[in-house]
Amino acid sequence: MKKLISLLICGILLFASAISLSSCSKEKQPAAKSDIKTLYVYNWGEYMSDGSDDSLDVNKAFEDWYYEEYGEHVNVNYSTYSSNEDLYAKITSGAVVYDVIVPSDYMVQRLKDEGYLAPLNYENIPNMEHILPEFKGDNAYYDKNNVYSVPYLYGMVGIIYNTTMVDPNDPDIGSWSLMWDEDYKGNILQFNNSRDAFGTAQYYLGIDVNTATEAEWRQALELLKKQKNIVQGYVMDEIYNKMENGSAAIAAYYAGDYLTMYENNSDLEFYYPKEGTNFYVDAMCIPAASENKLIAERYINFMLSEEAAVANAEYTYYASPNELVVNNEEYMEYMSEIKEDAYDKMYNTDGIKATAYENLTEDKLVTLNSLWEELKSDVDIGIGIYICCGVIILGLIVLFATYTVKKRMKKKMYE
Repeated sequence: MKKLISLLICGILLFASAISLSSCSKEKQPAAKSDIKTLYVYNWGEYMSDGSDDSLDVNKAFEDWYYEEYGEHVNVNYSTYSSNEDLYAKITSGAVVYDVIVPSDYMVQRLKDEGYLAPLNYENIPNMEHILPEFKGDNAYYDKNNVYSVPYLYGMVGIIYNTTMVDPNDPDIGSWSLMWDEDYKGNILQFNNSRDAFGTAQYYLGIDVNTATEAEWRQALELLKKQKNIVQGYVMDEIYNKMENGSAAIAAYYAGDYLTMYENNSDLEFYYPKEGTNFYVDAMCIPAASENKLIAERYINFMLSEEAAVANAEYTYYASPNELVVNNEEYMEYMSEIKEDAYDKMYNTDGIKATAYENLTEDKLVTLNSLWEELKSDVDIGIGIYICCGVIILGLIVLFATYTVKKRMKKKMYE
């Protein structure tokens, strides 16, 4: 009898243990380092919701979702760049292998044409159905039928200005000419990347940014050289601090980032120049060298989910090509709380004259890079001259002061 009771107790304990283990298996368990896969994501700075200011940390949300969905631990290693050209240099060097990158349209085209991107398997990206028709298929002008890319966010370039530093009645407001207004010498910021900087000059001059001749490229260079004497600096991410704290008055930059700056400085205003401007789409791609293609495709799919897509649109203020965002009433209300016309600035842009950058031919890329180096070396030489002059003047002051002191000392000795 005792044996029977013992067996029954053991059976009950074993059954209870099995239930307990089954229940625990549904909870996220710590994994050994060897069991954790790392997904390397390379994106623009300030371009993904990261958990700050009560926003959703979308990378952490992906890690949790992935474990719940597939029972595997994934760690997202997230790093940023400040220009398409920086991204291109890093990808083509092969120094670091990334799994997901977010280049702009013309850079998608260039990386695709040069064999640096992997084709996507849309069986792993079913949320592609939420991308609006105007951003896929034949409408994906930089990657027909989205073979290599999935639209992430989009926008246009415009001019930001500080209403306390720029006369609201200035006739240059509304035009690219404000970027060349000598009344604001030392208070103007220009792009620190070749395509966008030359774009500002080409749009101002009425030159086609994609088919410009070598003579027209040089014409744009001369205009940029003329501007360099009144420019405070060539910037990318540094623009946030400079415009938010009033260190500069005028800058050309991306519309979504303007709203980020406006949130921290309500004296800032923005417009799309009447001569025309750049329209761009930033898209998620997988480099051909990626060793985690399946996880990368699932990551892209997660970013198209309503939770992640709305969080990213709210965090960046950029326009979303995702219908789950565009038709989301809470999102519309959120945008209007940031600025009354914020939603219209990003989405209702039908009357704006805009063109997209195309990947330049090899000879035009050589021309662009050469002219950019010429402009920047001119800038560096100019700064060098000022520094040399400053050193010489300082040296003369020191020599004069030393001479004066010695003269006085000699005079005292003879008295």
